[in-house]
Amino acid sequence: MKQTVESWAGKTIKPGERKRIILEIGRSFSGSNVNLPIMVWRSKEPGPVLGISAAVHGDEINGTGAIRSLIQDCPFELKRGSLIFVPVVNIMGFERHSRYMPDRRDLNRCFPGSAGGSLSARLAKIIMSDVIERCDYLVDLHTAAVRRTNFPNVRADCSNEDCERLARAFGCEMIVNSSGPQGSLRAAAVNAGCPTIILEAGEVWKVEPAVLDLTRRGVMNVMIELGMIDGELEVPPHQVTLEETRWVRSGIGGFLHFHVAPGEPVVRGQIVASSTSLLGKENEIIRSPNDGIIMGMTTMPAVGPGDPIFNIATPINKKQQQKMEASINDLTEGTIETDIRTQLATNITVTDWEEEK
Repeated sequence: MKQTVESWAGKTIKPGERKRIILEIGRSFSGSNVNLPIMVWRSKEPGPVLGISAAVHGDEINGTGAIRSLIQDCPFELKRGSLIFVPVVNIMGFERHSRYMPDRRDLNRCFPGSAGGSLSARLAKIIMSDVIERCDYLVDLHTAAVRRTNFPNVRADCSNEDCERLARAFGCEMIVNSSGPQGSLRAAAVNAGCPTIILEAGEVWKVEPAVLDLTRRGVMNVMIELGMIDGELEVPPHQVTLEETRWVRSGIGGFLHFHVAPGEPVVRGQIVASSTSLLGKENEIIRSPNDGIIMGMTTMPAVGPGDPIFNIATPINKKQQQKMEASINDLTEGTIETDIRTQLATNITVTDWEEEK
């Protein structure tokens, strides 16, 4: 039977109340309690229970900052239903500024977990039984891995109508249609009957202002879609569904010049990067293998053979690509969409290929 949010960890949450829950999840190496902080917010009227989680990878804290901002600023009036905020799922990795758990496992490959398994499997089991089983829907917030950045995109299994509904409502320019890797929180939650989407945006170890703004907007859009708060959806100027993503890798080692930035459309054969030796001798010219958009990229200019450089997402068809390119060219300055492009590109130096020749 599905658990409710009315009683949790010895506390009673009445309609209209907000309470901080401290959930004991285990013991540290010294034998001290390890606790997971959770915020539960009930409205006075019944409705869906929406979970917002972050930092399943302990160093991916853009979402943590967004959740803290939503809790502190309270930029909406919760009319119906309940919210469960989990700012950090992998609290053990978070304390060590690490993606991984202390047992060196990736927590996001350990769901639904096991009460008698590894440390990571046990935490995954607690998250499933104590958090996911209380949620009707879940938004899980992520960033790129270390030394990479992701242009904001929502990932959802669009064969699930509720997942697709949440993904479109969130309001990213890009939706990646995928069911998620085996062992991920998203896949396990969907299998347990909790429609779940994830946001991928930005870098590790940071709370980036434009990513924070986009995340806040997206979470509030989802609440509007579910009837939990009043308002109109703030939609992006375009939205494309992507079925395929492909990493472009270096052929040989070298020091990179980037010629495109996150969120930029590319065409097949376009030069996206070039590399030289440390003394400026040209090593390699790297071209896009297909039409698409730069969804992710390395922020590390020094690469070895086979290192991933760009993750290029491919729209479903040429017409969708052309429509997306036209919309990007017409973006209005001062919007979240232009802020994202400006801020994500500040970590890298992008030069025009013509200037390099």
